Amino acid sequence: MPEVLTAPLVVEFPFTRSLGPVQSAFLTGLRERTVLGVTASDGRVVVPPTEYDPVTAEEIRELVEVGSAGTVTTWAWNPSPRRGQPLATPFAWVLVRLDGADTALLHALDAPGPDTVRTGMRVRIRWAAQRTGAITDIACFEPDDGPIGDAEPAPHTGEFADPVTGITAPARLDYTYAPGRAQSRYLRALADHKTIGERCPSCRKVYVPPRGACPTCGVATDTQVEVGPRGTVTTFCIVNIKAKNLDIEVPYVYAHIALDGADLALHARIGGIPYDRVRMGLRVEAVWTEDGRFPDHYRPTGEPDADYDSYKELI
Repeated sequence: MPEVLTAPLVVEFPFTRSLGPVQSAFLTGLRERTVLGVTASDGRVVVPPTEYDPVTAEEIRELVEVGSAGTVTTWAWNPSPRRGQPLATPFAWVLVRLDGADTALLHALDAPGPDTVRTGMRVRIRWAAQRTGAITDIACFEPDDGPIGDAEPAPHTGEFADPVTGITAPARLDYTYAPGRAQSRYLRALADHKTIGERCPSCRKVYVPPRGACPTCGVATDTQVEVGPRGTVTTFCIVNIKAKNLDIEVPYVYAHIALDGADLALHARIGGIPYDRVRMGLRVEAVWTEDGRFPDHYRPTGEPDADYDSYKELI
């Protein structure tokens, strides 16, 4: 039985957002070692603050300052911290109701083991040495032997010098991808400079890349068909934004290419021609780099352009 192919993949997107007056005050306050909440319409103090009342959905702006110590309301032990989490050693995720607040804040608790954590224990904020106006300005919580605070939350204007007005939150997903039997055969063939598809036994269409089943008829496909190596550009776009970790100068062209013998267009980069000379109907062929396991790009073959009627159904 052939070896099952797998590969580590990362999907990453830095999400940038503007902050309204409430979130701006909250994050700027953390930078200044001040925790702010907001008073809801029913008098509860919400921490972290929300811009709208969680019950009535009305806009709320009445900021108050709460304490930096609080009580654990619930917790879960994390024995294997992952990349980007608050602590590199095992820790507890805790919901902490800070003194003066009526809701709980989620963060990490630095504790030596799960037997030292309990609901109702007192904790306090450990501030980060370098603070920038982000939730990570709270490095974590740590156990606190002090009594439960009874101070009332104090009104706060929410005004600070040099307020934080926007944040960039990196969203990232690390996972292992297993392509399955059909695409594994396809990837192995590419390593031998061949492109194979699979033919549907019902409609007789050849799909590249193969999916293991016909998307039209819903039946399994297991007959391999070699296609290409030449094909036709059916449609394309010009890319003007340089992607992170991609060593390709912009602008460049990404196109849908109908390989000869295939009934489904695949997408690939077009090279060997100025970006503004790429056109629908352009005849192209795959180019492999030395030791490349898949085509680096497609380049013009020099043939006359394909007639529109020959590829219009694949656009």
